[in-house]
Amino acid sequence: IPGPLSESKNAKSFESLFRISRKTFNYICSLVKDDLEARQSNILDLNGKTLTAHDQVAVALRRLSSGESLASTGNALGINQSTVSQITWRFVEAMEAKALRHLQWPASEVEIGQIKNKFKKIRGLPNCCGAIDATHILMTVPTVNHSHEVWLDREKKFSMVLQAVVDPEMRFRDVIVGYPGSLSDAVILQSSGFFKLCEEGKRLNGKKKELMEGTELGEYIVGDAGFPLLPWLITPFQHAAPGHQVDFNKRHSASRSVAKIALARLKEMWRIIHGVMWLPDKNKLPRIVFVCCLLHNILIDMEDKELNGVPSSRDHDPDYRQQFCESVSEPGSEIREKLSLYLSGKLPP
Repeated sequence: IPGPLSESKNAKSFESLFRISRKTFNYICSLVKDDLEARQSNILDLNGKTLTAHDQVAVALRRLSSGESLASTGNALGINQSTVSQITWRFVEAMEAKALRHLQWPASEVEIGQIKNKFKKIRGLPNCCGAIDATHILMTVPTVNHSHEVWLDREKKFSMVLQAVVDPEMRFRDVIVGYPGSLSDAVILQSSGFFKLCEEGKRLNGKKKELMEGTELGEYIVGDAGFPLLPWLITPFQHAAPGHQVDFNKRHSASRSVAKIALARLKEMWRIIHGVMWLPDKNKLPRIVFVCCLLHNILIDMEDKELNGVPSSRDHDPDYRQQFCESVSEPGSEIREKLSLYLSGKLPP
């Protein structure tokens, strides 16, 4: 590998091979190098040459970004397929240990303030801190075994769900992955640590915005109709009345589209989770998906120009119908109505 792979002289072939710039590649290597070298029980290619940490990163990134099977990745790189699997897993563990700072809830008031300003620029929503959405990672599992039925989702496919809260620059800020596709978006949200923190007032608990005398708008995220309407999670009007409610839904849809595009890009860029996973290890798969989310954020943080080539589709879950959650909290409903009136200029000052 050292020749043709990580040392590829021609930058263009390097970038088309790994779909990231050399600068980003080197940065990822710097994160995981120590961890990979500390466990250097010699990993060899088919010619018996030892693979360096850079080579191992190259193998793992090729496996995660190409979506090719272990066998074809191995054939392309001259490595045994079990070695590809071993290297990929080591890389995943090293990234979990060293790259977590790239996926965090904003820590300071300044940072959350910047996020709110950027959401406001999209379509005017004030005090919004994130957009939430969920996508299905498809799997093939043996149907003979009844314990696999839990993975069967409402579209009769086997899947695992990734739920993500995204900022206006399409960075993942909070992700939960590993729940089976048979569960609805609302149930997964309610099982998450994010939900618990928000309900306990430990998250989305920053500065409020005054909409009018005596009416304050707390921090919140936006999500589609598959989520419950809560004071901190604003969903669209399901039967919008013409006027301020229809207008609100348009603003809301534009604001939450960042989450749809982020998930579509994630699957487009890290194609291991794009198609159907063949007999995935259900304990390892969530960690692989999580590391793809870390890599997605690193590309944004590094301002990697290769991102410009990724189409900005919104369809991360083709063939999935919109879910509808009937759960509506009274305070949430009141806040949404007042917010929509405020945006259309109908609230008294």
